[in-house]
Amino acid sequence: MSDAMIRVPAEVRDRLAVIAESRGTSIRSLVQEFAETTLTEEERRERAERTRAYLAEHFGVEVTDEESAAMGHRLREAYARQQGTAA
Repeated sequence: MSDAMIRVPAEVRDRLAVIAESRGTSIRSLVQEFAETTLTEEERRERAERTRAYLAEHFGVEVTDEESAAMGHRLREAYARQQGTAA
C-alpha cells in the first residue's frame, strides 16, 4: 500500500495527535480506522434496508420509518449521555 499525504490545519493535526496518543496508536492508524469504519449516508441507508429486510424475514417484524427515526434518536441520546454530552 502506498502512502498519501493529507493536508490539514496544524490545529487538526495536533488534535489528532492527542486523540491517537490517548488511544495508544498513531495518527496514521487513527485516520485509517476512521476511513474503514465510517459509513457514507448511502451506505447507512443500504445497511438499514438490509436490517429491515432481515427483521421482516426472520422475525416477522416490520419497522416503520417513524420507529426507525425514534430508535435512532434514542440511541443518539444514550450515546450522548454515555459521553457526558447533550444530544
